Amino acid sequence: MRKDWPTMSPLHKQANTKSDILTILSNYQHIIVSMANGEADYILNIIDEHPDAFTNLKIHQMLEMKNRKFIQGDFPNIRYVSYFLSKYTRQAFLTGNCDLVPNHFHQMPRLLDELCPNPVVVCQTSPIDEDGYFSLGTAGDYTAHFIGKAPFVIQVNNYVPRTHGKNKIHISQVEGFIQHDQPLNELPNAPIREIDQQIAEYVAERIDNGSTLQVGIGGVPNAVISLLKNHRDLGIHTEMLTDGVYDLATAGAITGKKKNTHQEKIVATFVYGTQRLYDFINNNERVEILPVNHVNDPRVIAQEDNMVAINATTEIDFYGQCASETVAGKYYSSTGGQTDFGSGVRFAKNGKGFICLYSTAKNDTISRIKPMLTPASVVTTSKNDVDFIVTEYGIAQLKGKSIFARTKELINIAHPKFREELTFEARKMGFII
Repeated sequence: MRKDWPTMSPLHKQANTKSDILTILSNYQHIIVSMANGEADYILNIIDEHPDAFTNLKIHQMLEMKNRKFIQGDFPNIRYVSYFLSKYTRQAFLTGNCDLVPNHFHQMPRLLDELCPNPVVVCQTSPIDEDGYFSLGTAGDYTAHFIGKAPFVIQVNNYVPRTHGKNKIHISQVEGFIQHDQPLNELPNAPIREIDQQIAEYVAERIDNGSTLQVGIGGVPNAVISLLKNHRDLGIHTEMLTDGVYDLATAGAITGKKKNTHQEKIVATFVYGTQRLYDFINNNERVEILPVNHVNDPRVIAQEDNMVAINATTEIDFYGQCASETVAGKYYSSTGGQTDFGSGVRFAKNGKGFICLYSTAKNDTISRIKPMLTPASVVTTSKNDVDFIVTEYGIAQLKGKSIFARTKELINIAHPKFREELTFEARKMGFII
């Protein structure tokens, strides 16, 4: 436990042994594992070390934090099912050793309800409080949906911050637990390059005081946030809470007073950043960690009149189709919440959706703006939902524009060395006369 965090009441129930945990888990055919720092590393190691305890097991998870034998398909009796690829599952999926299930992030709880009869949920939590509740800490995601609906097996970790929101589980809802302390995984801030700053300037100048933001990770979101510190009354309603939000909060830019939902609260469904962010959310009543089927529901997002969503893509075609989860036609990640927020801002009264990308790849040898997407690419944001597209060369608003107009707008923000070639291809396609 961090020495500056308050000590909670001791747990008045005997912790389980590794053998106990294995016995409990072996009774189930579906294990749902929390994502990112909600992952119970010690418990998952037990599964990896004792695969023979299971006959026909499926493990369901997004965004795993560690490579494991069961992820790589080493055990024929255990199948790993991913809903968002990371560096550990990417190759396993491409070689057929794990499954990938397409999904919209906000629909994950319902999808797991349908796919996992009688599951057990495995996650890590903060220590118990004086009322007998554990906090899921950095996680809400799909895990919080199962509180009171499925048994939990938890790893109690003194490094996990205690957070507020709908992410608390009572000791009576826990089938088994084990105490194991280990520091949380940290995500260092991505450096801001000149190209990130150029893109960010186009976005930031279109964000008004009082806007509610959804921001992700990477150089461009970090650059955008760095330009918003003098804004006032910003709100946060985002799937992933990052260090950038901490920076805006400490700068006094975030009050949430203009929000229509969860006024004056910073809302997220999971938290991933550095230790200073984990310290910030610990016992912070301004921060609410909620289930993803609420946070990412487009109907909830749309209730914020001035909702702004900032996301990224790997390439876009003349139609406005954004391929954000494949690279060169090979699967890299998954949909995540991009479509959730892309749809939500379209229904919001003054919603704005920004999708950012560098104009080129591979040292300026490939244009990311293309006449047609690379074969085998997967469309994440459809041509019907796209709004603003931003590169280092400018910004194009595609919403409400014809295919012909979109083509011209996109060519204008492409890298100059590719504009002539793109114009030639557009004429061949009949998109430019």
